[in-house]
Amino acid sequence: MKPQAAGEFRDRIATVDERGSRIWVHPKRVKGRFMNRRTALSLVLLAFLFAGPWIRVGGQPLLLLNIVERRFVLLGQTFWPQDGFLFALAMVTGFVLIIVFTVVFGRIFCGWICPQTVFLEFVFRPIERWIEGDRSARMRRDAGPWNADKVGRKALKWSVYFGVSFAIANTFLAYIIGSEALLRIQREPPGEHLAGLSALLLFTTVFFWVFARMREQVCTTICPYGRLQGVLVDRDTVNVAYDFVRGEPRRPLREGGGGDCVDCSLCVQVCPTGIDIRNGLQLECVHCTACIDACDGVMDKLGRPRGLIRYASENSIARGEPFRWTGRARAYTAVLGALLGLLGALIFLRDEVQLEVYRTAGQVYQVDAAGEVSNLYRFTLLNKTHDSLLVEIWPEDDRFRVEPVGERVETATPHRGGGLWIAPEEMTEGVFFLRAQGATLAAAKNKVRLVCSQGDRVFARATTQFPGPLPSSGN
Repeated sequence: MKPQAAGEFRDRIATVDERGSRIWVHPKRVKGRFMNRRTALSLVLLAFLFAGPWIRVGGQPLLLLNIVERRFVLLGQTFWPQDGFLFALAMVTGFVLIIVFTVVFGRIFCGWICPQTVFLEFVFRPIERWIEGDRSARMRRDAGPWNADKVGRKALKWSVYFGVSFAIANTFLAYIIGSEALLRIQREPPGEHLAGLSALLLFTTVFFWVFARMREQVCTTICPYGRLQGVLVDRDTVNVAYDFVRGEPRRPLREGGGGDCVDCSLCVQVCPTGIDIRNGLQLECVHCTACIDACDGVMDKLGRPRGLIRYASENSIARGEPFRWTGRARAYTAVLGALLGLLGALIFLRDEVQLEVYRTAGQVYQVDAAGEVSNLYRFTLLNKTHDSLLVEIWPEDDRFRVEPVGERVETATPHRGGGLWIAPEEMTEGVFFLRAQGATLAAAKNKVRLVCSQGDRVFARATTQFPGPLPSSGN
């Protein structure tokens, strides 16, 4: 791809021609120190991704996002819809974390950690090179007619792509429904798991389409992060940048003179999104560092210092200023620290058992012949622990007593109405009457605080209203 001339106005992304047709990108394979580091990191991330559903922490999955059952597990800790505020806070914290990294280090996440980049550059493109050859061979084959060689290589590549996509889809589904449920789908008759098999086929098709056809278009036209960086980066943000002070004017080596850039265009040939880094920061750049390794290789051959393309801010290149932690970056970091502290405290201090009590709608209080007032309540208990618990629900105020509806387990504190078993990570619902002598009530609506405990171990508290007649009414 011919690099754009310096200063040329861009009215389209690098992968679209003047007629609006797509320009397929065939990046040249690059070697270098950054590629070695990215390869090592990608292997670790891929191993973690595929092993994640099978790793257990305290008997629970390392990560589970069971949207169907509304059950989420992170590092062995289970979260429920009742913990929605934690999820919302975690989302806000993650967003601020992205902002901080982008303000300071640009789009480094995209080039080093993003699953789209990891899969494309270290799984699918190596398969393509193995089957179809290097950059020049792929470009010639794509431009040529559909002969037996081209059809055979394309069919083999797409078949391997589909197999890899199927493996990714299985892993992705395991993060949603759990590894045990996935094994049942794989082992039991297909007719018993039509929904699961349909999900597998859907995920496989999506992954195949993304990595066989969409590719870098996900980064340049679908992902909003490229647009977001335009309002986050400034002259002090560290980006993959071309040193225009040292490199300009560009001249081929045979012409002599000029800057250190010999206009070899290798930085363009290795770019996975097809841009020319010498034209400045662009929304398509994913900070993959391929251009750095390519340029360093050329500088080594010419006996010139490395770093013509490097991690640097605009101010460090134009003015020679060292990296500095700007006021904006410090402010974002302070907000991030506060959010992380709040999130950690809320997770650490959250109740092991959640109790919710509701007075039954449509029911009025009842007064018996002895003057005792009663109200009917519904309760919900959510056991967030990994153990079965025998709990009791009782009022803190001695004027009130709980009379359960249904069978209860006898405990050492029979005056509390008996115990109730709740299974690990399960929700239990029930009904009980709350009673009190009318003469002891001080108002038409009385606030009652209920306790959920196991012996002396208190798990949760809930507050409700107890309506009744005023003592002066005589009823």
